[in-house]
Amino acid sequence: MKIALAQIDTTVGDFAGNTELIVEYAGCARERGADLVVFPELALCGYPPRDLLDKPGFIERSQSELIRLAGKLPPIPALVGYVRRSTVSQGKRVANAAAWLEGGRIAVDYAKILLPFYDVFDESRYFEPGAAVCVHEFGGHRIGITICEDVWNDKNFWTNRLYTRDPAEECIAAGADLLLNIASSPFTTEKIQLRYNMLQAIAGKQGIPVAYVNHVGGNDQLLFDGSSLAFDARGELCTRARAFAQDLVIFDTDGGEKEIRPAPASEPEEIYLALTVGIRDYVRKCGFKKVLVGLSGGIDSSLVATLAADALGPENLLGVGMPGPYSSSGSLRDAEALARNLGIEFRVIPITPVFESYLITLDPVFDGAPPDVTEENVQARIRGNILMALSNKFGSLLLTTGNKSELAVGYCTLYGDMAGGLAVIADIPKTSVYALARYINRGGERIPQACLDKPPSAELRPNQTDQDSLPPYDTLDAILKAYIEENRSADEIAAGLVHTDPELIRRTIRMVNSAEYKRQQAPPTLKVTAKAFGMGRRYPIAQKFYE
Repeated sequence: MKIALAQIDTTVGDFAGNTELIVEYAGCARERGADLVVFPELALCGYPPRDLLDKPGFIERSQSELIRLAGKLPPIPALVGYVRRSTVSQGKRVANAAAWLEGGRIAVDYAKILLPFYDVFDESRYFEPGAAVCVHEFGGHRIGITICEDVWNDKNFWTNRLYTRDPAEECIAAGADLLLNIASSPFTTEKIQLRYNMLQAIAGKQGIPVAYVNHVGGNDQLLFDGSSLAFDARGELCTRARAFAQDLVIFDTDGGEKEIRPAPASEPEEIYLALTVGIRDYVRKCGFKKVLVGLSGGIDSSLVATLAADALGPENLLGVGMPGPYSSSGSLRDAEALARNLGIEFRVIPITPVFESYLITLDPVFDGAPPDVTEENVQARIRGNILMALSNKFGSLLLTTGNKSELAVGYCTLYGDMAGGLAVIADIPKTSVYALARYINRGGERIPQACLDKPPSAELRPNQTDQDSLPPYDTLDAILKAYIEENRSADEIAAGLVHTDPELIRRTIRMVNSAEYKRQQAPPTLKVTAKAFGMGRRYPIAQKFYE
């Protein structure tokens, strides 16, 4: 049997558009001789729909659209993820389901059993879990149908399991000789390899072929890499789709020709692909065509501009230089060089006259108080106002340029450099910013080398550098990873970072905790690490717990 894995990029709530995409890829699968085509989790309505699931009209549209889809499909069976009303009299009113469409009707319907409730996942908030596994006979196989998390509880792979049930194992016990998994599994670094290892372990240890199809593209903060896979009963890779691109690949269960696309070769390549897809889909799905970036001549804004130019085309990006009283001539020169390298439009709007006007206006109220961080923030907010004015005037989306290291410790200005509609690298630590810039420059200088070489600086006071206020970034990032992503205490971090001053660790943690109010006012962040600031990290602002 030939199974087509159709990893597609759907938009939440675009039932008509998603339906047409499913029909298009089903047609491609039939043309390629497939016997069955399989689509991702919630492909019909898009993932994640979040509180749209509370709207009865959304559920009704999903169910009616599924019927319409069944009648529009070419003559090939299709397994499609969708949302429907649950069948229980008590409990949640909605189910995360998979429908087997064949002959213009719903032949099989299965409700997801394991509902993730950690990090960005909140499925138990909305869905009623399914009660029974589903094994469907087709093409000489007994096919076990599962949805995403249903295969993430293998006792042979996971040391700490979150659930008492294992639907994959139950399918096999019920006679399944082939396992299908439809998923919307978000990307994070190391996730592609983790999924590969997990699915391979199920196939090899259970002695059963496993086919997995994943969503691809960006929806708000979440990025989906696709990377759909199929393994034979020995755990040998037979099929792999591209990463971060729509694709259709064929898995031949009879051991025919293998269709294996290359995987990303490095973590910087993964992150580069993730962020460019995230920018492109966020801009497109939110109805924008163009974006703008404030270019300081520093590494962060240079990286964001390059990612945006690659994602959208240089003709859709405006770079804006805004030199102030403490900006070096080299910074403006580096920003201009970047714009030339990228082929983007570049405008220069000096802020010194505006800043001086602010100081004159505020002087009577400040009543002779000495200059401090207030005057630094005024400069950042002037720049934010200028960029937002351009965004309003020309309908362009403003991309912010702050990285995760800065956002974590509050080294950023509300309504200043935090102003904008999308935080592109706010989940990228500063050390990874440099690694990503070096990856981008692997074929020649696009980001000026001076941006990588000079000490990072906000240039808001004379001779300022980031290290005036922060630890060295390699030390800071190690502390932040341990505290934010690994949830370690100060003592545990100190035990692991034996050459780091314990007081520096505690001070860094205090900075992270006190900056929560800023982060909750930040634009949406494209998530690439195990724990990003945003929908997957829910800390109170007003709290007194300090370890």
